[in-house]
Order: sequence, then C-alpha cells, then structure tokens
Amino acid sequence: MPNLSSLNPQQRLAVETINGPVLILAGAGTGKTRVITCRIAHMIERGIPPGNILGVTFTNKAAREMQERVRKLIPRSAKSRTGAGSSALNSQPTLCTFHSLCVRILRQHIEKLGYKRNFVIYDESEQIAAIRKILARISARGEKTDPALILSLLSRYRNGGERAPAFADDSARAMADHIRASYESALRACNAVDFDDLILLTLRLFREHPDALEACRAKYRYVMVDEYQDTNAAQFQLVHALTVEHRNLCVVGDDDQSIYGWRGAEISNLLDMEKHFPEVKVIKLEQNYRSTNTILRAANAIIRNNVRRRPKQLWSAKGDGPKISLAVYSSEEEEARSVVEQIEFARIARRIPWSEQAILFRTNQQSRPLETALRQAGVRYHLIGGQSFFDRREVRDFLAYLKTLVNPDDDVSLLRIANVPPRGLSDATMERLLGASHERKSSVYATMKNPAVTATFPAKTRNSIEAFVAWIERTRAPLRAHDGHLSLAPWADRFLDEIGYFNELRKGEKTEEAAENRIRNLKELVSTLDEAGARNDSFEGMGNGETALDRLERFLEEITLDTEREEENESAGDAVTLITMHSCKGLEFPHVYIVGLEDGLLPHSRSKDEGTLDEERRLFYVAITRAMQSLSISYCTGRKKFGEMKPCHPSPFLKELPEELVEHADEQGKHPVPAEAGRSLFASLRDSLG
Repeated sequence: MPNLSSLNPQQRLAVETINGPVLILAGAGTGKTRVITCRIAHMIERGIPPGNILGVTFTNKAAREMQERVRKLIPRSAKSRTGAGSSALNSQPTLCTFHSLCVRILRQHIEKLGYKRNFVIYDESEQIAAIRKILARISARGEKTDPALILSLLSRYRNGGERAPAFADDSARAMADHIRASYESALRACNAVDFDDLILLTLRLFREHPDALEACRAKYRYVMVDEYQDTNAAQFQLVHALTVEHRNLCVVGDDDQSIYGWRGAEISNLLDMEKHFPEVKVIKLEQNYRSTNTILRAANAIIRNNVRRRPKQLWSAKGDGPKISLAVYSSEEEEARSVVEQIEFARIARRIPWSEQAILFRTNQQSRPLETALRQAGVRYHLIGGQSFFDRREVRDFLAYLKTLVNPDDDVSLLRIANVPPRGLSDATMERLLGASHERKSSVYATMKNPAVTATFPAKTRNSIEAFVAWIERTRAPLRAHDGHLSLAPWADRFLDEIGYFNELRKGEKTEEAAENRIRNLKELVSTLDEAGARNDSFEGMGNGETALDRLERFLEEITLDTEREEENESAGDAVTLITMHSCKGLEFPHVYIVGLEDGLLPHSRSKDEGTLDEERRLFYVAITRAMQSLSISYCTGRKKFGEMKPCHPSPFLKELPEELVEHADEQGKHPVPAEAGRSLFASLRDSLG
C-alpha cells in the first residue's frame, strides 16, 4: 500500500483525486513520477481493476521505471483481488508509450484496415530509404533533395495540427500530396508502418470501426498521460477518443518545459485543457526536491517572461546554496579549457567525481572544443547523442535479415541484405526487380517469385534469384512451424555463421581487431534475442501457441520502439556528461555548466524568424533546472565560423537573471571577483544588451 503520509499536501491531493479530468501541473523536480505511481497504486487499493488502468508516457525507459515502481507499491492483496477467474491480461495496469499502446491495438485489429497482423515497423533509416526511392523517380536530373528533410516535413504534414508546414502555393501542396501518397503506398505494399502510422492508423481504426474504439474504452476506464505538454495533434486526438465519454483522464505535465515544438508538440494541448474538459481540476506541484532556492529563483525569474503560461513558483526546502557563476571568454577554446579546469579543480580539491558534473549546450556543434579540451586533460566523458549502437552497419544488417524473415515483403530490409554476403544479386539486378515491383504494384519479394519477371533475366542471374527465394522459404519454414520453445540466440549465431556473414565482416575490415569488434557487437545483440517480450508480461497474445517467428517479430518491435535503449545500456562509469539542452530534460546533475549563452545560439538565430522565442526561453529554463547544487553559466565574445573569428553577443536571456543571484568570475573564469567589480561587469553586460 502506498504511504500517502510521506507526500506533501499537493502531491497527496493529486494522488487521491481519481474520478473525472485532472491536470497535474508538475514543475521541474517536484516528484511527479512518485505521484503518478502512487496514484495508480492508490486506485488499485480503492478497488479499480488494474487492467482498466492505462498509463502513457513518451519513452520506454520511463514506462519501465513506472512499471517497476507500481509493482513494488501494489499490495499482494490487491494483486490477488484480480482472482483466478480474471485473465493474466488484467493482472496489472498497462504502462507503456503511445507507440507501444497503438501496436497493441493494431496487432488485434489492423486486418480491418487491410493490413496483415505481421506488419513491420520502419525506423528512421528505413523511412529515409523509402523517401529516397520516391525522390529518385520524381526529381529532375542533377537535383539534390535531402530525404531526411522531406521526411520531417512529411511527418508534420501527416500529423497536422499547429505545426503543420505551410505551403507556398497549390503546386507545392500538390507535390506534398503526391509524395505522401507514394510514401504511404510504398509502405503498404511492404506491409509496413512507420511511427506516425501507429497513431494515425489507430485513429483511422477508431473512426471506421466504432466497435474497436468501444472495446478500447471499455478496457481503459482510467487513463493517465505523462509529459502532456509534449503531445502532438494526433496524440491528443487519440487520448480524447479514449476518454471523452468516461472522462477519467489525468494528464501530468509542465508547460514551462515544452521544448519539442519543432517535432510537432503542441503546448496548447495543456494550456487549453479547459476547452475540452471544462470541469478539469488543476493541481499544482511547486515544491522542488532537486535544486537550491538560488537556482529555482533564477529559473522562476527567467520563465516569468513568457506571457502564455500557467503561473507556478518553484521553491525548495534545501536552502539557498551558492550563487550562480557567470563567466565571459574570448573564444570557445578558452571557454572549453576553463570549464575543464573547473571540473578538475572540483574533482581534486572538493572530491566531486566526474559523474556528478555535466556540460550543457544548445547545438551539437558546440561539443567539438569541449571534447578536445576534455581529451587533452585526460578527463573521461560521456557524449549523449553519439552514434547509436543500432546504427552500426553490422547491427543494421542483422536486423534487416530478421525483418526479412518475419516479413519478406519488407522491401527496404530485403534490398539491404539480398547481396550481403554476395550471392549473385547485383545492384543492377535488384534495381530491375524494384522497377518491376513498382510496375506490378507488388513487393520485390513477390516479384522475385514471379516466373514472368525472372524469365527476363540471364540464366545465371535467374538461378541466383530462385536460390535466394528458396533460401528464404527454407529458413522461414521451421521458424513458422516451431512451437515457440526454440532458443533464438543459438539459432541466430548458427544462422549468421551458415550464411557466411562473420567471414564477410572479417574480409571487409582492414584489421582483425576492427572485424572482431563488429562480431562482438553482433553477438551482444544476438544474446538478447531470447529476452524478447519478457519485460512486458501483459502483452496481448504472448505465449498462446506463438511461434519462433512471433518472438522474432516482438524482438524487432522492442528494438524499433525503444529508441533510447543504447544510451541506457552504455555504462559511462565515472565520466563527465556532455549533453544538449534538448536531450537533458528529465535528467539531473549535482553540478551543471551551461556554455555558449550567446545571442544566435540561445535563443537560436532561427527563433526570431519562426516566432519560437518563448520555446527557446523554456529551453534555458529546462537547462537551469537540471542543476541540483551549483550552476555555472558562460558565454564568448568571439566564436569561429568557417575558420574566421566572428564577434558574439551575450544572450538576451542573461539580462533576465536577477543580479543578486549572480557571482561574476574573473577573466580566466576560475575565481569570484569582488562585489564592486561584479556589479561593474553586470552593468557592462546590461549595457551590451541594451
């Protein structure tokens, strides 16, 4: 049973308010995860069946943390109340991401929309590959178009809402419609969906098949949504569809931490809650358990300058703590060297380990001088946002093989592995097959099985095509027929050896060490195959006569949906964290250094044209509130651009920091300066800002 006496009054009110719409405004560091998990446990204690509770968040990491906390809080008596007659499905609440929720729904109902249940989920690289093929057909000769940019615009267009792109004229809209239709057709031909489809197809399912919507409403009688300020238009529609009748919706969020507008998040979903649920009860969590009052007063002062927001005032029982250090440097190299010196001084003189110190910056490019300085000083660091484990070539090849075995109609995966290792299927051959598949509006695999098509190839190539098709069918057969007890890890290890992939890696690398590193990466992934789905024992259909192919399908789902897994699993040990401001939300560090507080970096130069100055201020607010004990801020008077030093000006946001909270550093950024000199520097800063 959750111990409600340990909660502060506002937290307890949020936990005990169960029925009807509730908006919990959870400021930074106010213990919202604890409130959410206690609220779920309290609902179960009050007799609400766990299977009727749905908790939705944005990352698998957050969902798993929530699952673990709820399991610890739910008393055994509450678990047993589900009874022997209840299905295992209802033995615990559903705690997952938006995308995982939609996968569950679509696996049950997608056949009503004309798809097969064994659809695959394309990740970003596979989406870009599909877009690149479309652009190759419609672009003029020599014209270069960035498929990643087109994909981003397409995603915003498909999701609609306030952030949908504006079209210059009818021809631009017609081109967008054509690309959208071609893209959706290409995915459908492969029985594939992308991340946007997971939600858009679920909404379509609800519109066209009210029985599916009613089944979901009946199951999910109490709905909670975390990070509500980050929801986009489609996610809002999904939540609204599920809750508009029973109205038991609890959303948790903070409009002051809405920093993802560039990827479709609509802050209005939180700010305009009363438009859709007029009877909503608003509960503010303002006691911060993370930071000192100096840090919180600075954050409050900054964010107060945003006009359209729900007012809140963070405070802490931790005392004032040290003032915020503000330093000025002549260049980014000098800034980087000085910050590293401060980190090392803190480690040696004050015994503060590297792992308790973090450097935050606005853009990825700012990490270069910092990494250089850290390496020169022999300081270990962990750069969040580096190359993903799942972006490595050997890992992508292996996953493409699994996707092809699960769904041979997945063109992107099949084209990737058709000739890896070489098996007589050249790029020219695959391009011809791809063209034939477009003409016949079928998948490449279906085209390869068509005798009328293969007859047009030379005998040697035709034999290679037929051998490849036969190999896929032969490999899939035992996976489809097996009773599900096959150990996948040993199977995959044998599979990679038999197709010659390990030898291919050894031949393709310049050194034996490089090849062994790639093989080690693969074996690390292979070893996790048998864990597929084990963390989510409420998944519909698990264990009911499933085949080995079903388990591979679930493994691929987990990999695709869990985009942050590689960062979780990387053990940085004692290392300084380097991280962008956008990536740091939800994290906290005892000692924080925010660098590059210059006009054009923060706020970013684009923000004035795009009208997103408020979002840039929220980004600064998020960065400030990551700090627990100390906060240092710095900016440069000059920065290199294309090899040439250009003058820089301090961020206008610095003018919004209360003077009494700031302690100014000397030229080297190491020591506080006398109060009189500090005031002079502050006055100079104010003058430069106008």
